[in-house]
Amino acid sequence: MAKIQAPVTKGDVIHVTFTDLTHEGKGVAKIKGYPLFVENVLPGETGEVEVTKLNKGYGFAKLIRLDNAAPERTNPVCSVYDECGGCQLQHMTYEGQLNMKYSQVRNVIDRIAKLPEVPVHPVLGMEDPWRYRNKAQVPVGLSGGRIVAGFYKKRSHDIIDMTECFIQHGESDEIIQKVKDVCAINGVMPYDEQRHKGVLRHVMARIGYATGEKMAVLVTRTSDLPNKEAVIEGIRKAVPGITSIVQNINPDKTNVIFGNQTRTLYGEDVIYDLIGDVKFAISARSFYQVNPVQTEVLYNKALEYAGLSGDETVIDAYCGIGTISLFLARKAKQVYGVEIVPQAIEDAKQNAELNKISNAYFEAGKAEEVIPAWYKQGIRPDVIVVDPPRKGCDEALLQTILDMKPKKVVYVSCNPGTLARDLRILEDGGFKTMEVQPVDMFPQTVHVEAVAQLVWVNK
Repeated sequence: MAKIQAPVTKGDVIHVTFTDLTHEGKGVAKIKGYPLFVENVLPGETGEVEVTKLNKGYGFAKLIRLDNAAPERTNPVCSVYDECGGCQLQHMTYEGQLNMKYSQVRNVIDRIAKLPEVPVHPVLGMEDPWRYRNKAQVPVGLSGGRIVAGFYKKRSHDIIDMTECFIQHGESDEIIQKVKDVCAINGVMPYDEQRHKGVLRHVMARIGYATGEKMAVLVTRTSDLPNKEAVIEGIRKAVPGITSIVQNINPDKTNVIFGNQTRTLYGEDVIYDLIGDVKFAISARSFYQVNPVQTEVLYNKALEYAGLSGDETVIDAYCGIGTISLFLARKAKQVYGVEIVPQAIEDAKQNAELNKISNAYFEAGKAEEVIPAWYKQGIRPDVIVVDPPRKGCDEALLQTILDMKPKKVVYVSCNPGTLARDLRILEDGGFKTMEVQPVDMFPQTVHVEAVAQLVWVNK
């Protein structure tokens, strides 16, 4: 189909009506069928916009004046919301956000999976959709001769100095500011990415949501930390009860945050947290869900969809540090977890030990290679759980699932589009999608997770 040619030119100021939202949270206005994307507007609103960029099939504009506000519009609580790219939906009521996320999941299940008859339940949201993130990591730089730490301004590498982020745990804000101040006092210069000079690149704070334990991570360009003892003592005094101070060394000219070398400067190598009654050890570089409150909601739903009685063999593909695996192991006969990152598998084994769980086996490797090998060894799963990255399941893994024909598949997804694509493949291969439950893991942002239950029907 031919792309619609732009009926407007760059710099035009026009009056439009916004009819929809993209999955990125941008408002959509159509001029003779040609879509313009505009930030910070909502469906049903009208206003004046200036066209800023044109592509063959769509363009962008910025809002100049809003003529009428939608019922879902609210005032953002964050003073730098318009500059910072961390949140996209603070201008929308939380009820409006949940409705938008439901529509997003419903739409792809209908359109991509072609399953309009499958129930998609209302999104499970948070009672308090603020201060939920247990991990904050921010770049550090120099601005006007002083050290700044915060998120990058939208579409740039300019750092917005922030003292407060309303989706981060309050103590994360405090740790980042105190570390920044202590480093400034002790002559630890911030990193200059243009010249590849300076020392302090990033500061990360991790909080044990259930335990209250706190970790500060200083990511440095150099192995040497100037005035190290004074910095450690300063952070300990400034952040009462801090459990762990860690240095990670990243000497490379890269956008990747962490380097390969990590050392503990004070306290423990890890902090601990709980999801439900399962305990997890979290190191500076551990992958761990950033919203433990909603993670418990998500995993309980996955557990419900698995329908375990205690006699089942379960495979957990993309198992990470064993979070879902250990939830399932308490109700299953045996759980096998596979993950491509070797360090995550080591963490998973340690977490199994920590919880005295002996019926969980973990192996490092590609799920699409390890799981067929298990099948050849005689392992016959009753349930397969997948929690893939945003790109969805590897084709070879989907084929393996079809070959193994487990009674159930529980699909945990962070991307509704690839979930819908993979559901269609599994449906065509003999599975039936029973229901889909969206869960809001990241309030104030456009992201939504979902868990789907499938059963094998083509016997």
